[in-house]
Amino acid sequence: MLIHNPPLLSDFQYELPDHYIAKFPLGNRDASKLLHYEEGKITHHHFYELPQLMPEGSLLVFNDTKVIPARLCFQKSTGAKVEIFLLKPLLPSILIQESMGSRSPVTWICMVGNLKRWKEGETLTGKIGISAKSIELKATLRDKSKKEVTFSWIPDQISFAEIIEASGEVPLPPYLNRKATVEDKPRYQTIYSKIEGAVAAPTAGLHFTEKTLQDLKVKKIHSDYLTLHVGAGTFQPIKEEEVINHPMHSEQIVFSRKNIENLVKAEGNIVAVGTTSMRSLESLYWYGVKLIKNEGDVFEIDKLMPYRIKEELPSHHESLNAVINHMENNHLEEITGHTEIFIFPGYDFKICQGLITNFHQPGSTLILLVAAFTKGQWKKIYQEAISHNYRFLSYGDSSLLWFKKK
Repeated sequence: MLIHNPPLLSDFQYELPDHYIAKFPLGNRDASKLLHYEEGKITHHHFYELPQLMPEGSLLVFNDTKVIPARLCFQKSTGAKVEIFLLKPLLPSILIQESMGSRSPVTWICMVGNLKRWKEGETLTGKIGISAKSIELKATLRDKSKKEVTFSWIPDQISFAEIIEASGEVPLPPYLNRKATVEDKPRYQTIYSKIEGAVAAPTAGLHFTEKTLQDLKVKKIHSDYLTLHVGAGTFQPIKEEEVINHPMHSEQIVFSRKNIENLVKAEGNIVAVGTTSMRSLESLYWYGVKLIKNEGDVFEIDKLMPYRIKEELPSHHESLNAVINHMENNHLEEITGHTEIFIFPGYDFKICQGLITNFHQPGSTLILLVAAFTKGQWKKIYQEAISHNYRFLSYGDSSLLWFKKK
């Protein structure tokens, strides 16, 4: 899969008037519109109709990451405010789950607002309340150039997850251009979120309700849950006209052995719920390729790996079975990896036949993924959505897109 005509950023722009951006969620999650695209044909529905649009026996793959209140605010004695946005853990572990469960000091790489007012080595202190206890939270700027911040708290019988749950703010996407409200805490979260660690929601999942999930089950649509902790890099705009020069963000993925076995056994269509699930599944395929090619067993997929391989590739079953064999040989029940895979037109999808996703920003990495999946038909789809007054971006409406059905 070699890159013959690298895509240009200017080919993936479109005009998105501000009034099309959904600044707030609908009252009912599944009342959102649902655009259905298959083989050039577009029809319009509501999300609660999803079970009727899904072929029996399909497998829906969800991302069960849970958004953490990643925005922490401190005030210096001078009155200057410093805003700290958690990006990724560094110590005592780079694994998000371990850092979130830590009851001792943790160090994270962060974005820092008003960094010029914060001296390296200086400690900021704040007070928070948890279960009628007064907690002193400290943030120390360990390395200013790398934006490494160490957090500690007294008393220390409480996990870092509990600390930020009590003190942090919901990290709404910057394009919403508003402060988070009380309602955002439950709404900027999928109803099946479980594993804490994302700083942005996997927004395709925001439309699902308990009733929708039950209706899917009645129709014999299967479900499975992987974990990809969505990073702030998902909002990073592409600034390079030759998009392959864009520095892709790395995100942490977790698969259980059961996840992979379910993918191998799937006889119907595999549908990714969101671009994060899609990136995870495709990254898993390429990890299997690495194992088959004896290129090491570290689960790390760089952004252009899929485009460098010249020789014939294994089937998705061969690749997934290679991962299962590796896990069995090493007595692993789950694997954690990192991916910065960049999916753009020309990419050959290996795992999924369908994709559920919202409508994304112009010139974004997510538009490029949709363009690749729809074989270049994204403009037709987006023009149709705009002409039918769909709501765009994180709190907006949804789409069910087919690459090729089984």
